[in-house]
Amino acid sequence: MDITWLELIVFILASYRLTNLFIYDSIMEWMRRPFHQEIEEEHEVVLVPKGKGIQAFIGELLLCHWCTGFWVSAGVLLSYLIFPSIYLLWILFAISGATSLFMHVFPRE
Repeated sequence: MDITWLELIVFILASYRLTNLFIYDSIMEWMRRPFHQEIEEEHEVVLVPKGKGIQAFIGELLLCHWCTGFWVSAGVLLSYLIFPSIYLLWILFAISGATSLFMHVFPRE
């Protein structure tokens, strides 16, 4: 398995974007909703895992960007190794991830 530096950078940026998509973006809220419940505290609303067993496990996973990031990265890499033609999709996510990083580094005022 030979992966070039450019491919590694693409995989890193694509994994970053997908992780943010799953954990933070409102467009994926429908996916997180079955696994989280909102608890109202004094000054904020906190998300906690819902249910027991696999439901709670997935809820915990989706609250942890390190945990989700690991599994997203594994999925990106394995999908490329099994289906190399998917590389174009990862390039698109990498461009989106780089754009997101630039927006954090150079925020609009």
